[in-house]
Amino acid sequence: MNQAPGFYRYKIGDITLTAVHDGFARRPIEGLVRNAEFADVKKAMEQAFLPPDALNITFTTMVIENGGKLTLIDTGNGDSGAPTSGNFLANFKAAGFDPKNVSTVIFSHFHGDHINGFRLKDGTAVFPNAEAMVPAAEWAFWMDDAKMSAAPEAMKGAFAGVRRVFGPIAKDVKQFEPGKEILPGITPIAAYGHTPGHTAFAIASGSGKLMVVSDITNHPALFVRNPDWSAVFDMDGAQAAATRRKILDMASAERMQLAFYHAPFPATGHIGKSGNGFELVPVQWTPAI
Repeated sequence: MNQAPGFYRYKIGDITLTAVHDGFARRPIEGLVRNAEFADVKKAMEQAFLPPDALNITFTTMVIENGGKLTLIDTGNGDSGAPTSGNFLANFKAAGFDPKNVSTVIFSHFHGDHINGFRLKDGTAVFPNAEAMVPAAEWAFWMDDAKMSAAPEAMKGAFAGVRRVFGPIAKDVKQFEPGKEILPGITPIAAYGHTPGHTAFAIASGSGKLMVVSDITNHPALFVRNPDWSAVFDMDGAQAAATRRKILDMASAERMQLAFYHAPFPATGHIGKSGNGFELVPVQWTPAI
């Protein structure tokens, strides 16, 4: 398989998956975990050989080739994120893809780092021929004017961002419910808590299976090892933690491969149990020489 620093291609049965790197954003550690002592978080960083003061949070989208169709799950930051992000489109093209050939973009949830790559600040539709598919529960929350009016001031920008991205195509957006296949080989799985409609996706072909877990964890060194920790990004921390533990427990028991959004690139591997938590066992990545 051809590899480049910004993409990683692999197969699940007859489905070809390409993880595409969008870059990273640097986040101070203090305040990142809501329900853990800062000293414990710093200790977890030290144990993972990470700096004690800040974390580079990475972004990795998924491209799916199946039956001659090109599908994306999430789109990265576009031109609205940190200056160290927004690399998706260049890496997508380096992997040999053309945005005009994308037939469907599926969204896991509506945080800006997942949706802003769909429409640039100037209104440009990056994937002009793509249908947008979204979780119904996520759409119901973020497109509710009453919820936007009642939201804390710090959240109003997120509501506005959702409307900027989806407003021009609102009548054509296709909503889906979890549990039923929405495209061949792709089944959404309710993974609520991080946001009201946050969704993971089971990818299956023949005997091959993988789960795109979206944001059930932020960096695995913290939230896979400590699944009951609540990230500041989780809108319902208790529900997010319960979802996280349930999915990681299942992945461990079934020895299922997972693809993450915020794990170190290429953001895929398996889950093993470790004490009261879990451990991410990354795939063996052999880049082309």
